[in-house]
Amino acid sequence: MTRDALEQNQVPIYFVAVIVAAIGGLLAPTAAQGLSALVTPAIAVLMYAMFLQIPLLNLREGLRNRFFMAALLIANFVLIPLLVWALTRFLEGQPAILIGVLLVLLTPCIDYVVVFTHIGRGDSRLILSATPILLLLQLALLPLYLSLMLSGSSGVVVSIGPFVEAFLALIVAPLILALLTEALVKRSAAVKVWADAWAWLPVPAMAAVLITVVGSQIAPVVNEFDRLAPVLPVYIAFAFLAPIIGAWVSRAFRLPAGAARAVTFSSSTRNSLVVLPLALALPEDLRVLAAAAVITQTLVELVAELIYVRAVPTFLCRDRSEVSESLSR
Repeated sequence: MTRDALEQNQVPIYFVAVIVAAIGGLLAPTAAQGLSALVTPAIAVLMYAMFLQIPLLNLREGLRNRFFMAALLIANFVLIPLLVWALTRFLEGQPAILIGVLLVLLTPCIDYVVVFTHIGRGDSRLILSATPILLLLQLALLPLYLSLMLSGSSGVVVSIGPFVEAFLALIVAPLILALLTEALVKRSAAVKVWADAWAWLPVPAMAAVLITVVGSQIAPVVNEFDRLAPVLPVYIAFAFLAPIIGAWVSRAFRLPAGAARAVTFSSSTRNSLVVLPLALALPEDLRVLAAAAVITQTLVELVAELIYVRAVPTFLCRDRSEVSESLSR
């Protein structure tokens, strides 16, 4: 199988991984719990593989596109947080669930959003170049958002320690390794072979992450399904409204179709696999439900992404030249 074929079939690959992991986790929950120790290393490997595909030493294209960056940042860090705040007000009496929902919905995705943007005919290069900015801003703003939105939930204490540890392990370390690799590629044939080999790994690494995450967490999700039921309307409403917000902001900034689709996918796709370790690092009385809420969002989002890759280019962010061409036929 070629790399192109692997990338084109990644969505079914991910769903097979999720189904296999879910079945395994439900049939052998005790054994599957052991996979939880592999979640952080698996995500770190995924991040390194993804960072190697990002032009880290040449980010000027995305940063120079001021209208794209403005639309991306306003959508993800102003309008989406307002949407999340509005959708989660009825969860204030359930702090464990609320913090899990906030962790996942307030953080824009920085990994497989690139994949889905590409499949949905968006400008994935813009998202790639904007990834470091998204990472740094969500790290800086998440504690602020949580402090504001959890203010009415007594008993919830969010420590900065797990955030820093997860950031160092999942972002900083892979990022530094990727930067070193990119800097040495042109100087060493061996490093180039190494980088070329890793170019095959984003899809398998994502599948491995899904297997470890879903396999280790599906049993708690099923066991706590009655208590998790309130998050489903939140996630479904978010999946419906977030792409509309992204498309509306893109239209306001008059972005071309490719950039508009990139903003729309970024607005709709959340950072569940990276924030899961943060949920697992919460106090014991919050950990299980918060992590289960994060995993539930992942499952809902994967279904939504299959709809987005068709609906975003066809209905929300249509290319005017494509429309004109179709009308002239």
